Amino acid sequence: MGIKISIPKETAENERRVAASPESVKKLVKLDCVVTIESNAGKASAFSDAIYKDAGAKIVKSFADTVKGADIILKVQAPSTNEIKDIPKDSLLIAMLAPFVNKSILKDLAKAKIDAFSMEFVPRISRAQSMDVLSSQSNLAGYKSVLDAAEYYPHAFPMMMTAAGTIPPAKVFVMGAGVAGLQAIATAKRLGAVVSATDVRPAAKEQVESLGASFIAVEDDEFKQAETSGGYAKEMSAEYKKKQAELVAQHIAKQDIVITTALIPGRPAPKLISAAMVKSMKAGSVIVDMAVEAGGNCASSKAGEVVNKHDVSIVGHLNIPSRLAADASALYAKNLLNLLNLIIDKESKALAIDYEDEIIKGVCMTKGGEIIHPNFTETKKSEEE
Repeated sequence: MGIKISIPKETAENERRVAASPESVKKLVKLDCVVTIESNAGKASAFSDAIYKDAGAKIVKSFADTVKGADIILKVQAPSTNEIKDIPKDSLLIAMLAPFVNKSILKDLAKAKIDAFSMEFVPRISRAQSMDVLSSQSNLAGYKSVLDAAEYYPHAFPMMMTAAGTIPPAKVFVMGAGVAGLQAIATAKRLGAVVSATDVRPAAKEQVESLGASFIAVEDDEFKQAETSGGYAKEMSAEYKKKQAELVAQHIAKQDIVITTALIPGRPAPKLISAAMVKSMKAGSVIVDMAVEAGGNCASSKAGEVVNKHDVSIVGHLNIPSRLAADASALYAKNLLNLLNLIIDKESKALAIDYEDEIIKGVCMTKGGEIIHPNFTETKKSEEE
């Protein structure tokens, strides 16, 4: 009997994704895994029970039946308190647990003696790229953010020359040139917009310009030194921040669409667009705040709402990757499969987790009833004191 892998239906609000695709199920079955999927788990991602069955999965009716006797449980989001009660002791849960936001999740899992891996903590190293869920999901979110902007923008994106006159192209400004920002730039360019972007990392300039967008930043000596050897942004001086804010404020006033993507793990999203900047934009302009779940980059955005301030639409959709559930699920399932290939021995077809491996050290949150991740062991100690 092979490893029993269970995929329950997601129950979190605004969550349409699922942790397995028919393709990933086929590959797990080839590894001699027994795959159990809760009925309708893939419905919102356009994966029917019949397709999963054809791929070799067993379909069951409830969460409790799905996880019964499971060695590994694959989820998108963290299980609820009620769901944790049904997860077998000593099983391995792999999901995006969001422990910075979901404060009690690690304590609850450790108490229930469930070993847990959190996929957002896959280290940014070359051999782990195929497991990087933040990249796979952010890429789709960046694309969707431009389509969301187009929905609320009352004009066309490309320049159009017609017998009745010429329509000018939309001006799109992307704030943050990480994975989501770069995909937003590429998508806006494909739709025919004139695109500009900004980022605090000097290395981003080349990436932005390679996509055909112009780079907006105060490029003084401080900016040129604004990156650590690990490729992360350094904290800038108050003087530089003031100069950069003034430049951005002037630029935003001339834009039709602004897309913000700035997130800092474990901290509130930085405020990039003030109420005054919103007011400076033309009527009919659109702001898409991709960081709205972490407090938002725009002072006027509201989580889960599209608000109108000074005739500017401010889009605050939640869980943007889930708005492209089929592709987001397929990519996430592939990320999980690549991680499982690391922990399942191909010869014996048994679990073989090397806890000294850099990737496993990065994702492992709880083991043997203890919180073991260094980012969270301190929190646990302070709570006990």
